[in-house]
Amino acid sequence: MEDEGKKGKTFGLGCEPVVGSLAPPEKKEYRITNRLQEGQRPIYAVAFNFLDSRYLNVFVTVGGNRITVYQCLEGGVISVLQSYVDEDKDEAFYAVSWACSDEGSPFIVAGGSKGIIRVIDAGRESIYRSFIGHGNCINEVRTQTLKPALVISASRDESLRFWNTQTGICILIFAGAGGHRYEILSVDFHPSDIYRICSCGMDTTVKIWSIKDFWTYVEKSFTWTDLPSKFPTKFVQHPVYTASVHVNYVDCTRWLGDFILSKSVDDEIMLWEPKVKEEITGTGAVDVLQKYPIPACDIWFIKFSCDFHFNIATVGNRTGKIYVWELQLSHPESNSPIRQTATSFDGSTILSCTEDGTIWRWDDVSNSST
Repeated sequence: MEDEGKKGKTFGLGCEPVVGSLAPPEKKEYRITNRLQEGQRPIYAVAFNFLDSRYLNVFVTVGGNRITVYQCLEGGVISVLQSYVDEDKDEAFYAVSWACSDEGSPFIVAGGSKGIIRVIDAGRESIYRSFIGHGNCINEVRTQTLKPALVISASRDESLRFWNTQTGICILIFAGAGGHRYEILSVDFHPSDIYRICSCGMDTTVKIWSIKDFWTYVEKSFTWTDLPSKFPTKFVQHPVYTASVHVNYVDCTRWLGDFILSKSVDDEIMLWEPKVKEEITGTGAVDVLQKYPIPACDIWFIKFSCDFHFNIATVGNRTGKIYVWELQLSHPESNSPIRQTATSFDGSTILSCTEDGTIWRWDDVSNSST
């Protein structure tokens, strides 16, 4: 604990962090089944569609000014379904997420270097809306799965913006006195508490926000009939909790129940429990439960993913390897930094997108006779 103290890390009472691996009871065996060269520009994000059971094998990637929709077929086949090219050739998309209209049409929500969010109606194969508001590039977009018309974006401008894709309204802006002090790199919605959001960034902190007191504005956004610009957007300046569990950039965070998984550029993911003191806003303790070392993961903007049931987590590194719980996936020709992974609904397929514009597909063959 002495060395940890020198790094400035503190841990709450309880079990000390265990250095270990996320090993499921039954190991899966993955084999490379496809490699697809999309182009020469980096692919920064890839995401499966978990919102609609009809499209569980459909995924989307963003690279350069292009958004591409694919389908994973049997035998490792990857089929191109749709492709969209932004009119601005200098646009570079960094983030993408699936959303859904009230009628059930799948939306693709993407943002990048220009700070503009594009909402594409993939059902009608057309642009649905464009959101302008961020003052700098967008690093992540996430969807509220309990209300999939709602998305949140994290930006270099030190703010989070909460949007209604159906009506085009910016409902809330998370920034100000208690907000992040540097670029925000990642954000996530709590899987069951519709009011909770966590975010992290270059200021090395992870913050938990609550929208409970502003929920009436969320409801109002669905029935608003005036111009979106006239909506009474509210600022949320103070999080309910701020934690410093890392001492370097934190570029990915995800809720795991009431626990949080967060990854820093210090070659590790941490699993920890936030101990929020409800009576004193912004304070609380940290109970670090486990650390998961990731070799050669010391550059920022490398993000991990989980399957729908959170049975496995996957993360790439700068040398082109993927780590799945204890199991490492690699291929001799995969040596470019993996910016993001996507894990299928049941964990049977893992996708990675790389700096050299390649998509790699790995399939679970542990139950295969071949």
